[in-house]
Amino acid sequence: MPDVIARARAAGVTRMVTICTRLRSEPQVRAIAERFEGVYYAAGTHPMSAHEEPLVSAEDIIALAAHPKFVGIGETGLDYHYTADSKEIQQRSFRAHVEAAQETGLPLIIHTRDADEDTARILTEGMKARPFTCVMHCFSSGAALARTAINLGFYLSMSGIATFPKSQEIRDIFAAAPIDRILTETDSPYLAPPPHRGRRNEPAYTALTAQVGAKVFGMDYADFAAQTRANFDRLFWKARA
Repeated sequence: MPDVIARARAAGVTRMVTICTRLRSEPQVRAIAERFEGVYYAAGTHPMSAHEEPLVSAEDIIALAAHPKFVGIGETGLDYHYTADSKEIQQRSFRAHVEAAQETGLPLIIHTRDADEDTARILTEGMKARPFTCVMHCFSSGAALARTAINLGFYLSMSGIATFPKSQEIRDIFAAAPIDRILTETDSPYLAPPPHRGRRNEPAYTALTAQVGAKVFGMDYADFAAQTRANFDRLFWKARA
């Protein structure tokens, strides 16, 4: 782990958010954030795990938010690709996470796959009830969901998927979004960008995704990096503080 952090810093990655996808693992993930400067954490129940875990409540998540390095809520969301049979419990879990985001002011981190319409509906209903902030993590969905997210004031996060040769459609979706709503990420240990594709991803490789992001937006790399850093500060305000 220290080597991973060192390589990230050498690549210019100064702050990282590590994510707990099952609340029973929260103590181990929290320990990583506590151990390393510049590392923060988020926690929630991943939609693919919702049917295997105790149903999370908003209160469960709100209780975690008191920790100074707890900066986001999730992953949460909907995944009908492999786990469509659990869509009802996924939606109940998703709404609990939305409630926690509304109460704490911390951003939701959304995973969505093959569930664009239901994801858009739940996010829109939640915003109408009480505003909150959100990032569409590892965005690889359709243009309609991207537009909904942007119109709601949310962010789109660019992962290694955006660097793959066959991902022009995803790059075009990002290019149509405002630059002040863009983040970069790894989705570690998955989706490493070239030339590391097929190997374990790690935070240092975010710089490679950012290089592609800069080209998508027609920007110098340094300017794109500065903009996405400012976007991170705005969304993950607790990490900035």
